[in-house]
Parts: sequence; structure tokens; C-alpha cells
Amino acid sequence: MSQHRNGDNSAASGRNSGMPDFPDLPEATIARLPEYLRALHHLAEAGHETISSEGLATVAGVNSAKLRKDLSHLGSYGTRGVGYDVEVLVDQIESVLGLTQRRAVVLVGVGNLGHALAGYGGFGSRGFRIASLLDADASRVGERINGLLVRHIDDLDKVVREHHINIAVIATPSHAAQSVADRLVAAGVTSILNFAPCVLAVPDGVDVRKVDLAVELQILSFHEHRKASNGTGPGARGRSEEAVPR
Repeated sequence: MSQHRNGDNSAASGRNSGMPDFPDLPEATIARLPEYLRALHHLAEAGHETISSEGLATVAGVNSAKLRKDLSHLGSYGTRGVGYDVEVLVDQIESVLGLTQRRAVVLVGVGNLGHALAGYGGFGSRGFRIASLLDADASRVGERINGLLVRHIDDLDKVVREHHINIAVIATPSHAAQSVADRLVAAGVTSILNFAPCVLAVPDGVDVRKVDLAVELQILSFHEHRKASNGTGPGARGRSEEAVPR
């Protein structure tokens, strides 16, 4: 998957704050930065001004050596005996993630999942705002969800232009997801978060992140099955697993 980057302003901000030119980060590091940011926000809310690498690693749920290596990519090494300045580290990570201003996002598909996503209040505190809701179902058009009016998918081009949108969320049924992705790309969207249980084909320069809740549950099922097989799970003894119909 190619890594699409927006935000020359973010890179410039990084240079002004003593950070290196926009860092070429490993994918694994990029995936962990939001976890560090979440942990740092919690620490700041609790009144912490500094935090050791061990303390931040514990709150973020990662290995401290891995955390120090990740943050070194940002030019942040902390101070011996003091640790990291929480506010400075928040600014550095938000700059690299392009969160110095809230990014507008379009959500396509307002069925059960899309409706829930549209009503989720956590996007705003994480640097995003749902700017528009779209659906192909005429019976959904005109509905208001969390203060936003559902518009028809045919308004996609206009919505992308109006709100300068680069990021979209697809929460449609799987059979509609590819055609929606095609329309998003044609409209100029370059990053897609896909909740539909399918693989999307997109051109180079377009990033797709896939969220499949069933896959995550299947992975947890593997861990439960392994614990039961090894006799290490809390319910390993005296528990029978319900057979899955074939």
C-alpha cells in the first residue's frame, strides 16, 4: 500500500518546532502514534506535565524500548531523569499526523453501522469532523443524524468540493462498496476508511484502511481456542464449544 501524505503546513510546523523534515516513518510506528497520542491526552487531562518512557509505554500498552524508538523518529528523545514533556510531545505527534486542524470527512452509507458512526462524538476530539452524510437510499435522504442532513450520493462531487474533503468513510453493504470507492476516487478523495467486508481496488496514491469487526472477532476466537487447547483459559475445563453448522 502506498503511503499518501497531505500537509506541507504540518511539515513546516515540524521544522519550526525543531523536528526533522517530514519523517519517513515505518508503518508499524505510524499505527502506534495514535495510541501514544490518546495516552498523552489522558495524561494531560490528569495534570501530568512530564512522563517517563516507561510510564507512557504502560499507559499506551506498548514496550518502552519500542516506544523510545518510535519517538526518536520524530526527533523526540526526552530528558534524562525527567522524561518527555507531555504538551510538546502532543504537538509533535499531532503535527506528524496532520491533526493541527480538524479534517473534514464524508461518511457514505447511513445504515445501522453508518448511523452509529455518524452519532459518535469522539471524532471531534481526535482531529476530525463528519462534514457530510451520503446515501443512495432515497428513503434516507433528508434524515437528520447528529445535526447533519443526509444527502443523496449524487451530491458527492459537490460535497467534496464544498468541504475540501480528502478522507471518506465507507459504511455501505459490501456489494456497493467498490462502486462507492470508484466515485470517491473520481471526486478527488485520496484516503478511505472501509467498514464494508470486502477488499477495494483503488489506484496508486489512494490509501485504504479496512476495518472488519468479524475478522477481529475471529482473531480473538483463535486466542480463546488456543487457551482452551492448552488448558490455560479460565473456562478451559468443563466447557464445551458450540458446534458451528456446516
